[in-house]
Amino acid sequence: MLNIDEIQNGIVIDHIKAGTAIGLMDLLGIKGNRTASVALIQNARSHKAESGRKDIIKVEGDASWLNLDVLAYLDPDISVTVIENGKAVKKEKPQPPKRLVNIVRCKNPRCISSIEEECDQIFELSSNGKYRCIYCEQELQVKPE
Repeated sequence: MLNIDEIQNGIVIDHIKAGTAIGLMDLLGIKGNRTASVALIQNARSHKAESGRKDIIKVEGDASWLNLDVLAYLDPDISVTVIENGKAVKKEKPQPPKRLVNIVRCKNPRCISSIEEECDQIFELSSNGKYRCIYCEQELQVKPE
């Protein structure tokens, strides 16, 4: 069995779909961050996951710079545990954010966000639970893998 030391202060992002944690680290900005100690566990055994496998990301230290709102959009099964002094003090499942900013791109070739380079890609959560581009109302079709 593989052993990874416990963290004293930080967060654990757990129940990530197996094989997707590296892409998730890119979107969250963890991969390029040089100030945080990060442990990436891939294909760990899981009794809850359909595939029987999951990924885990552990971030040691101050993780307040992370935009965790996007997690619920990317993978609704993800859980986040806050660790303080070696103890789990809070565990939660992130809720879908009301807005996605520069996380996904609008697929409409006529949308202003596709034409203008410096235009932010902004999608808002509609009443039907789907995200729509604020400029052209294009609905997001599929979540990224």
